[in-house]
This record gives sequence, C-alpha cells and structure tokens, in this order.
Amino acid sequence: MLEYIFHNTRQRNREDVVLLHGIGGSSRIFHKQVDAYMKEYNVISLHLPGHGTSPKTTSYKNTFNFTLVASEVHKTLQHININQAHFVGISLGSIIINKLMNHYPSIVKSAVMGGSITRFSPLSKLLLNTGNLIKHITPYIWLYHLFAYIMMPKSNHKVSRTMFIKEAKKMRREDFLQWYKNFLDFHNKPVQCFGKKARIIPKLYISGKEDHLFVKLLKRDLRGVKNTTLEIIKDCGHVCNIEKSEEFNRLSLAFLNKNKTLTEDAS
Repeated sequence: MLEYIFHNTRQRNREDVVLLHGIGGSSRIFHKQVDAYMKEYNVISLHLPGHGTSPKTTSYKNTFNFTLVASEVHKTLQHININQAHFVGISLGSIIINKLMNHYPSIVKSAVMGGSITRFSPLSKLLLNTGNLIKHITPYIWLYHLFAYIMMPKSNHKVSRTMFIKEAKKMRREDFLQWYKNFLDFHNKPVQCFGKKARIIPKLYISGKEDHLFVKLLKRDLRGVKNTTLEIIKDCGHVCNIEKSEEFNRLSLAFLNKNKTLTEDAS
C-alpha cells in the first residue's frame, strides 16, 4: 500500500481530490494547491512507489510498470474508503492518471493533468538513451540535474527546477533507475487514455507554453478528443502548478467545481 496524507479532516459533504506527484517529487510540490483546494474539497496526497515511505520499486513480485502503479493507487484508495475522486497529477502523475482512467474508470470522476506527457519527441528519446548509457558510471542525481535543466532551462523555471532536484535527492538510486527504465520503455505513441472507458471522463490538461519537450506533441494528440480541454499558460514551463500557481489553481478549481456533484452525499 502507498503512503497517503490527508491534508484536512475528511467531510462527508465534500468530494475528494487526490494528488499525484512527478518522478522525484512528493506532496510538497502541491503546497500551493493544497490550501486552495482544502476550502472546498477533501484533499489527499499519495506518494508513488520509491517516494516517501511508500514501498520500494524493487519490492514488487510483478514487473514494475505504470500499470502496476495504477493498481497500487487503486488499492490504496479502496483501503481508505475512497470509491471515486477527482485526480490532479503533474508530469509522471498524469501518466498514472491516464492508466487509472483506462483500467479503473469508475474511480476517476474528473482529471486535471499538468505538464502532461503523452509521448516522447526525438530529442527526449535521445536524451533518455544517452542517460541510459551513462547511468551506471555517474551518480543518478547528476542525471536528474541534467534532465531538470534540459526540461526547465529558463530563469523563470528556477523555483520548480530547484524544488524537484531537492526532492529527488531523497530517492534511493535503485528507485530512480527503476522509474527511469519505465520511461525508456514508454512507447512512442499517445498514452492509452482515449479508449472507450476514458472517453466519458472529463479531462483538463494544463501545460506551460515553454514546456518545449512535450507541449507540441500534447496539442497534436489531444486534437478532436471528446470531453477534453487543453489550457496553455504563457511564460511557463513544465511544472506549471509551481511556476504559475495562481493561474493553475484558477483553471483547475473552475474545472473541478464544474464537475462536482451537487449533493450532500459522501463521495
């Protein structure tokens, strides 16, 4: 079971929002969202495998991949009696949400995905393969530094870049490399989030205009997809919930409130 954090006392007349971080991140990357969301929702963070006190990526008998992680998220939410929730994910978190929508659609009431990755560009794949060649002869945190600077190169990306590097230092080398392997195995095609099961789920994608490795492909992959909205934030990079927190909060809360069930029943 994954580590979970209730950020406020769960109330029966409020719906649940579940937060999923990116690789090397933690619930701390959502600190600017938590305060805003808690005014209207029960807010829960999950730490993905290899992060916080969640199980190590090497502790699973089955092959460690994104589908297994989605299963772990589902099991954890069932354990804490959450049968349906709104999900907010950043980067890797958005990939896991897409897996949830495909494999456990009934648990996803709506989905907000920031800095979403639907496929890797040729440059991204080149960088990943280069990192794979040197991963055994260099400290993993150097790889993380390298990719953080390539993904978030501008001065206005500094805060999010610094935070992610700081959080990544808390990871075990084995956990980082296991996640890295999963990105290497990531096929060059859109994430399987547009099948029949996921089509009816309301989806909001929020990306920075300066998210240069992913945003162009994201625009192309979302073209014509039903129940899907894409918002692009100017002067913003990959980690849009940190760099432009006020705009991210405004867009995401408007979306969540639009898809909230107006009853007094527990979620």
